[in-house]
Parts: sequence; structure tokens; C-alpha cells
Amino acid sequence: MKRKAKAMGATQSSALASSHNASSAAGPSAWLSEEDGPLFQVPLEILEEIFLNLSPHQVVCVSRLVCHQWREVADSESLWRERCRREGYRLRDASKTPKDWRLFYFLCKKRRNLLKNTKGEHEMKNWQILESGGDNWKVEAVMVPHPNETVQQNFVTSYGMCMKSQLIDLEAEGYNPLFMDHFQPDIKITDWYAPRFDCGSKYEIRVELLNQRKKPVKTFAPDTVYFEQWNDQKWNQMIHVFQDYGPGVRFIRFTHGGKDTQFWAGWYGIRVTNSCVEICPAVET
Repeated sequence: MKRKAKAMGATQSSALASSHNASSAAGPSAWLSEEDGPLFQVPLEILEEIFLNLSPHQVVCVSRLVCHQWREVADSESLWRERCRREGYRLRDASKTPKDWRLFYFLCKKRRNLLKNTKGEHEMKNWQILESGGDNWKVEAVMVPHPNETVQQNFVTSYGMCMKSQLIDLEAEGYNPLFMDHFQPDIKITDWYAPRFDCGSKYEIRVELLNQRKKPVKTFAPDTVYFEQWNDQKWNQMIHVFQDYGPGVRFIRFTHGGKDTQFWAGWYGIRVTNSCVEICPAVET
């Protein structure tokens, strides 16, 4: 494994400092030292192995502050590449390598669905109901198997327009403003929707990246999707990735829903489930 340290740069370091702290350095060896001088020399390979057995936050926020040489190892590409390998954070496309392995590692480690109660496990909890027409929203068992076998329930719309929403506070979720503004990591949106076979329906989605005043910075709002009666009722997936959206993003508002198009009493409208909003590495989307 190549052991020569690769500096990350002062600009990136200042942005990571609010989450993890970082800066650049170089040197052929590592030292444990006191004020009156070095105690003994430690090969970079050994120091790197020690760091690999510490928590990542301890490496970035504590160990790298000890001295120039420790910072060199803590900032090295080889350390974070090896950490990714050991913890199973692999590239989906081997031809695309991260520009910054430390950033890639922390984005992978923090990656999760920022939406809550996406499969109806807790009825309508965590969702703000914007519209609940007809016989209102309802949670039912899936009519046809979902590609993800863990999905056993979905939200169902009625004959009047039904729309629900969640607001994600990025800072509350651990993505501080300096980090978001400097790195602008990819924001991946996915949603699953399906019609009933015996009734026409329509599906709508709108996802907004919002600033501190909750005003849109970027918006994804594709055309309404319509289904005719006597369709195959299969699950469909909506995917969108926000990239290069600029500074100022502090919140994400996710809104979706729909209705049936034949005004039948009951719940014959579009079904939605397993929605997802993730902050993820660009090479992973």
C-alpha cells in the first residue's frame, strides 16, 4: 500500500473542521514528542495502523492535533482508503475514484434515509398532511410485492387530492452549514409509486432544497404521472440527484401524493412507499 501522505488542502480542511477538523502537512516519519524534544521515531505504517484502530472522530479531532507528523498521517489518502476497505465502503464504479477519500468515508458513514416512517409502519406519524381529499389517506398492505421484500405496507390516496410532506433540517441531522456550502454533496431522492389495476390514478412529487428562510434554492418537480384503468399495477421508481446546487441549502422539503381519476369512493388512488432522501458521495449515486 502506498504510504506517502497526500495533503487535503487548507480550504477543504476549514470546511471539515466544523464536523471533523482537517488541514495539510507532509513528512517522512512520525514522532511522539514532548516540549523538550522528540521521544522516539515511529514509522508511518505503524502510526497509521494505530489510527485505524481509533474512532474516526478521535483521529480527526484529537490525534491530528498532536504534532505535524501525526497530522500528516491523519490527513493521508492511504489511511482513509484503507478505512473504507475495512468497513466495507466500496465504490460502485471502480473507474470513478473519490477526489477526497476522507470525505468519501464520512459521507458513507453518515449516509442514511433522512425521511421518517416511509413505509407506513407508524400510520401517518412524521408526515404533515397538506391535502386529504375523498376518504383521506390510508395505510394498507401492498397489493403486489415490492422489489424490496421488506416493504409490506404503503400509503394509499383516495378520490380527492391527497398530498403529504416532510421537512428535513440538515443541521439537526448532522450536516452543518459550512460543510454543505463548501462540499455541496449529492442529495439523492427516490420514491416508489404504483396504481391499482382497476382504476386510473395520478402521482405527483415535489422536492425543494431550501435556504435558512425556507425559500427554494433548487426544485425538482417533474410532470404529473398518469395511469389508465386496467394497468399492470407494477411499482415504479422516481429518482433524482441534486448536484452543484450552490451554497445556502439548510432544509429539504419532500412532498408527494396523488388521487384516483375516476372518483370512486374508498382508496383506489396512487400508492406510495419507501421514499428516501440521502446525502451521499458523488461516486456512489
